[in-house]
Amino acid sequence: MTGRSIRAAAAAAMAAALTLGAAACSAPGGGAGGATAKDSAVVGIAYEPDSLSPLLGYGKDGNSKIFDGLLAFDRDMKLRPALAAGLPEVSADGLTYTYKLRQGVKFSDGHPFAAEDVVFTYRTILDKKTNNASRTELDAVKDVKAVGDDTVVFTLKYPYAPFAQRTVLPIAPKHIAGEQDVNTGPFTTKPVGTGPYVLTGWSKGEKISFQANPDYWGGAPAVKKFTMAIIKDDDVRATRLRAGDLDGAILPPNLARGFENEPGKKTYEATTYDYRTVTLPTRNKVTGDTAVRRALDIAVDRQAIVDSILEGAGKPAYGPVPTDSEWFTEGTERRHDLAGAKKILDEAGWKPGQDGIRVKNGVRAAFPLWYVTGDKLRQDHALAYASDAKKAGIDITTKAGTWEVIEPRMKHDAVLAGGGAPGDPDFDQYLLLTSSLAGDGFNNMAWYDNPAVDKALETGRRSGDEAERKAAYDTVQRELVKNPGYTFLTHIDHVYVVNDKWDGLSTQVEPHDHGLASGPWWNVEDWTPKK
Repeated sequence: MTGRSIRAAAAAAMAAALTLGAAACSAPGGGAGGATAKDSAVVGIAYEPDSLSPLLGYGKDGNSKIFDGLLAFDRDMKLRPALAAGLPEVSADGLTYTYKLRQGVKFSDGHPFAAEDVVFTYRTILDKKTNNASRTELDAVKDVKAVGDDTVVFTLKYPYAPFAQRTVLPIAPKHIAGEQDVNTGPFTTKPVGTGPYVLTGWSKGEKISFQANPDYWGGAPAVKKFTMAIIKDDDVRATRLRAGDLDGAILPPNLARGFENEPGKKTYEATTYDYRTVTLPTRNKVTGDTAVRRALDIAVDRQAIVDSILEGAGKPAYGPVPTDSEWFTEGTERRHDLAGAKKILDEAGWKPGQDGIRVKNGVRAAFPLWYVTGDKLRQDHALAYASDAKKAGIDITTKAGTWEVIEPRMKHDAVLAGGGAPGDPDFDQYLLLTSSLAGDGFNNMAWYDNPAVDKALETGRRSGDEAERKAAYDTVQRELVKNPGYTFLTHIDHVYVVNDKWDGLSTQVEPHDHGLASGPWWNVEDWTPKK
């Protein structure tokens, strides 16, 4: 999670998912009946948003279906114009971004889109009264103003290098969202946007249904009905895909392998910034000890997890930055070293007890590790991590629960968490590691507090010099070796299985929030039925 607005659907228990499958078969566009139609698609995803309002964080990284941003990412993650008529004009000092807006765009209720909608959206998100956990992502914005109906000017406090990437954020209609409570009003569940699809229904814990916007400025989509079935259990998604209730689904690699030779099915693998990590809360008597965190960091066999659990669909992770990123700091890889882990613990005074579990000052080296119920990948990661820790003399008890159960325990209990966003390193590291955000929802879940990291993150965020920024993020990654607040395990490739009945499918480099905003359906509005 780590600062993202997507969380596991608490109500989507297996029984509910199966019930949905049965009901969907008789519902137009809702399941097997819809899955056979050329102009409809039903896909199975694992998570749903808390809200469908971009003012509260929905779609902030793009691909929201209902909305558009000023800019959007193409297949290669290059910025392209969306509601803006072109890329922004940037001043020489990097403090002013000017966007000319696309003409003739309307919201799905027929109301014209204008500059005041952009100003309203950004100002509302920056308002501290708005419950948007990602507000600090727009910290650089000093002011945003409209110049007539067709121009928007952003003024920044400092030359925030990746600002243009932040303007993929969806734009909300002032004439609707501005007339109600931004945090609780009906717009949060029944939004209106300028996007290629219009929301037709949201049964929480079950499905989100969309219908093509016939007046979309980019052209009416060929897929007229699009449904996201919320199925948190991996096995149930695979079962429903095989039964014909779904046109596509995101699956763990081992379940996806079962469809390799099935006629009419096609597998897509997307490289990602999506990591799995274990939070090690500083408020816990065991995980709060830096020596324990350092020992766990090298006791875990990351490559074995990649080979056995991911079946090669991923790579070891040593921090939020993938090893193949230009921002990764070479030399910060941690090799599996059980003997070294034991030595760290011995020197720190954690001595093995009669049962082999270490003890220091009467405190037993034991703690719980939570993962989300039904998430097989997280479960398998947690079990592998606990097994490796046990070899070093640390007793980890794995526990499953919903986020409603887990969230109140995050201050003291470890969690098998996920996060990651393509692009600038600020996108991941600031929310994950800044000490001032400790305990702020899913931001800094480990309550990590490292002054050197705080200083480097501010430098990386505020500097306009690329070399200075690279040095700052190198500092962050080296500090995580000396004082890890998390044990990063893997970066996961996302695997999808989709019925092979459309043209135009592809994948992007994906964030953690997969399935909902990403997947081969990131551009479903561009799909066309195969002849």
